[in-house]
Amino acid sequence: MKLRNPFPLVSWLGTVLIALGLTLTSNFANPAKAAEATRPNILFLFTDDQRADTIHALGNPVIQTPNLDRLVRRGVSFNRAYMQGGNHGATCVPSRAMLLSGRNLFHADETLLRDDTWPAAFGRAGYSTFLSGKWHNGTNSVAAVFQQARSVFAGGMVNPMKATVSDLEHGRLGPAHPSPVHACEAFATEAIRFLQDPKTSEKPFLCYVAFDAPHDPHIVPDGYPIRYEPNLIPLPPNFLPQHPFNNGEMTVRDELLLPWPRQPAAVRELLADYYRYISYLDSQIGRVLDALDASPYATNTIVVFAGDSGVARGSHGLIGKQNLYEHSIRVPLIVAGPGIAANRRTEAMCYLFDVFATLGRRAGVAAPVTNDGIDLNPVLKNPSKPARTEMIFAYRKLQRAIRDDRWKLIRYPEINRTQLFDLKTDPFETRDLVAHPALRSTATRLLTQLERLQKQSGDPGVLSVAEPKPDSWSPPVGAK
Repeated sequence: MKLRNPFPLVSWLGTVLIALGLTLTSNFANPAKAAEATRPNILFLFTDDQRADTIHALGNPVIQTPNLDRLVRRGVSFNRAYMQGGNHGATCVPSRAMLLSGRNLFHADETLLRDDTWPAAFGRAGYSTFLSGKWHNGTNSVAAVFQQARSVFAGGMVNPMKATVSDLEHGRLGPAHPSPVHACEAFATEAIRFLQDPKTSEKPFLCYVAFDAPHDPHIVPDGYPIRYEPNLIPLPPNFLPQHPFNNGEMTVRDELLLPWPRQPAAVRELLADYYRYISYLDSQIGRVLDALDASPYATNTIVVFAGDSGVARGSHGLIGKQNLYEHSIRVPLIVAGPGIAANRRTEAMCYLFDVFATLGRRAGVAAPVTNDGIDLNPVLKNPSKPARTEMIFAYRKLQRAIRDDRWKLIRYPEINRTQLFDLKTDPFETRDLVAHPALRSTATRLLTQLERLQKQSGDPGVLSVAEPKPDSWSPPVGAK
């Protein structure tokens, strides 16, 4: 029995085109190419030590961030996105490892050599993968994670006017050379070159741009016009001259940036420099967004903006990020692109290591078998939907925390101390309610949940010690 041609129009059109010396290349006639054409590109913009409350469109009336503001208008902004913590003072190292591997803090390999990574999975799935910017996870892993890399700063902190950068050559980072311009400008320029390279159009792409700003030192090029008057910058609502007890990490490098007690004028000056650096960073992000908008990829690219951690900058009497308060673990996260709700904010709770699981699902990329992240696509479609219901955080063996939709409990095992905050009524964590008689059961419940999450997450830490240290603390003699 002769089967009837189910696509007579296609056959007829193909015959006509062949007669004209042409080839039938429509997406209808070539399903594989059609699928390839609809796979989204990914532009991932990642910053260093940027608090979640440093974007004008998300509620900061002082700071100028016009380019991040346009991303806010285009996509979904997460009010409750978090990095999970760290095992040492340089929390950006585990944060980046968690993001790229999709593994939680207690599972992640900071060198990114042991486990599969999401960029590698994208590469296997047919994506072109590109890196420019800060790489703080060991030089040996760059080639295993990304196919292309240019102007890579392989380090932690640096004067951005004197940064040295390397390119990926023959499977390894080549010799480092001084960047001719501010590091943020160099990273943005490499991303723009990638977007403008004709070869980029051959495959869908993942372009990851990891800025080293606004990590201190807060240095911008001479002549950058935006400045902030320190006396016009409000202090954080949770400003304190000194942290009220020993959290176990009172004299780490970050905390030595200002003397004790913290003076309001000094904190305002620090914030003025910090805000100026963020505005400069925003201008470089704007260059990349402009290049994307002018490219063939403008309508089929998902743009993600996120920060690797927050930082205190005067909140709770602290300066750095070696703590589990909201200002240090909550991070900015904005996702914009085709099929994603526009100009919406969501209360859905998530970790940074959930982001690539979400992008992988949209791109049809199979997850690494070790992935711990969850899919946030339901939230991107409908921002009123929830995501995680409870979250665990950790800093070294010194601090553990848990939060749910309302409550936050922080435990300091080495001093046998607990804090309890009602984030619904006290988002800045200014009123410790752990001693409130009516909330004893809440604290007990959260401690029980924290123990359960520790076991589920692979956390080997303890919540108490047999001989706790004193919780009192005074600045070291001569500290300035």
